[in-house]
Amino acid sequence: MATIMAADAADGIPDARNYRGFADLAAAQVRGRDYEISIRRRRASRVAVVAPHAGGIEDGTSELARAIAADDFNLYLFEGTRSAHNYLALHLTSHLFDEPQCLRLIAACTAVVSVHGCAGADSSLYLGGRDTALRDRLADGLRAAGLRAAVDGHRFPAIHPRNICNRGATGRGVQLEATHSLRQPAAGRGVAAAIRAVFAAAAGGRGAAAPACYYTIDQLLSQRIG
Repeated sequence: MATIMAADAADGIPDARNYRGFADLAAAQVRGRDYEISIRRRRASRVAVVAPHAGGIEDGTSELARAIAADDFNLYLFEGTRSAHNYLALHLTSHLFDEPQCLRLIAACTAVVSVHGCAGADSSLYLGGRDTALRDRLADGLRAAGLRAAVDGHRFPAIHPRNICNRGATGRGVQLEATHSLRQPAAGRGVAAAIRAVFAAAAGGRGAAAPACYYTIDQLLSQRIG
């Protein structure tokens, strides 16, 4: 992999590992050609689902994030649209991802879940982030749905304060890493349903689709009720 990436960079493709932030990415890439940004706001909700490596960067994360957000939660997608080399040219690491529209969206959100894809032949989910209470709730909900979910002992702790998942209103969020099989449509729907069920339960069982429940969700999460 490293040899291929080095060869690609030598062929004139920008290497995202050299970016210091989104401004560098935007200087090297063209919106509408190399990437696109999609935002869906739900003013009644203070929950945001973010996929900063969507589209061709980490396949399946656009679809998984959309399924989690559905029609209820705020949604942000940064999607690679290059014909090739999306990961190499566009994978801005999470603690450097400071795209302004994303920061504005999550600034008012008390629960932020970022969705990522990771390597792995098995079907596993790895949860990190500084909101350990929400992280653990989501992991429990995923396990209850028969999914393998780990909160420690993996390489995705996501505890850097500038990780995009931790830049919402509380300074704490959750990062979700899914292996390839769980980013396929049928499996992804199961992952999304389990996550949405956790938020619905926090809302007192009234369902994630009821707009009135969101402030109840936020109150529960901010109080860190176990």
